[in-house]
Amino acid sequence: MRVPTVIATAFACCLGAGGASAADVGTTETPMPTPVGMRGGFLSEARFGVFSVDPFSEDGAQAAAVHGELLFQRPFTPADLFASYFVPRPHIGGSLDLDGGVSFAFAGLTWSVDLGPRVFVEASLGGALQETRASAFTDAGLEDGVAAGCGPSLRESASVGYRISDAWSFVASVEHLSNNGLCDTPTSMTNFGARLGYSF
Repeated sequence: MRVPTVIATAFACCLGAGGASAADVGTTETPMPTPVGMRGGFLSEARFGVFSVDPFSEDGAQAAAVHGELLFQRPFTPADLFASYFVPRPHIGGSLDLDGGVSFAFAGLTWSVDLGPRVFVEASLGGALQETRASAFTDAGLEDGVAAGCGPSLRESASVGYRISDAWSFVASVEHLSNNGLCDTPTSMTNFGARLGYSF
């Protein structure tokens, strides 16, 4: 009679210990999950290519610029694919004029939308800071162009891209810069170019 009593007592103790352990586990705080857009690091993509500088300007000058851009990961990615299109990627970049014109640095936000497994479109909005010497920024009646003036300007761009592989893509872009009255002389510039992109 004593053996079953001992076994029953031990079994009850085990159950009690197991229940306490489960309760302890239930009250343990779990770490917050890492946002999807940050799991691969801060960098999302690097792009490098060549742009034609303001090819339709009044003076008809032909100039080329080396163009580079870094895109960072989205701060977060919604679970819904459509909602994720509204979350932009921050970007920074620069353009080096090869013909002695104005070079500039830029930064802003880029929105990307997939049209299929390989084709995508993009739009970006931000600002630029260019050199203040005489440049390809042109105005009617000024054959040599005008000074970029105060330096800062707004920058918008639109792109169509094709994913060659999981890592590489080809991107055709148009960008527009204008000082919108920030300088004494209103100026603007529209550049066209193509770049190769590498996704990290």
